[in-house]
Amino acid sequence: MTSIDFHFNTPDRLQYACRLVRKIINGQQATPATPLAVYCSNEARFNDFDDLLWNFSETDFLPHVHAENPLAEETPILLLDKDIALPCHHILLNLDDEPPSFFSKFVRLLEVVSTDEADKSQARERFTFYRDRGYAIQRYDLSKSAS
Repeated sequence: MTSIDFHFNTPDRLQYACRLVRKIINGQQATPATPLAVYCSNEARFNDFDDLLWNFSETDFLPHVHAENPLAEETPILLLDKDIALPCHHILLNLDDEPPSFFSKFVRLLEVVSTDEADKSQARERFTFYRDRGYAIQRYDLSKSAS
C-alpha cells in the first residue's frame, strides 16, 4: 500500500517542493532507474514549478524533463500532467489540488501544503480521501521545524 507524507504549513508550496526534490535527489532516493514523478494538472502551476526547478539554486542542478520527453529514461525527475506509463512507480510528488487517480501505483506519495487557506482546505479534502481509504499518513508540520 502506498505510504503518504503530508508536509504542511509552508509559506511557499512550490519553493518547499523544490527543496524537497533537492533532498530526494541528494539522498539518492530518485535516480533515472527509480525517478521521482511530479504531478500537476494545473498548467500555470506546472509551468511555474518547471521554471523554478531550473532557477531554484545557483549551486544545485535538479535534472528534470516532462515524462514524455525522449530523455525521460535518463532523468531522475519526471514531470507529469496526466497518468502515463512509467518504467518505475517509486515516489510521486503531488502538486495538484486533487488526489491523482493513479497515486496508488506508487510506493510513496508526497503532498505539500502551504499556509494559504484555499490550499489548506483542498489539502484537508485530499487527506480525508486518503485516510478514508485506509492509507497510513505521516504528517510533517513545517511550522515546527527549520526545514
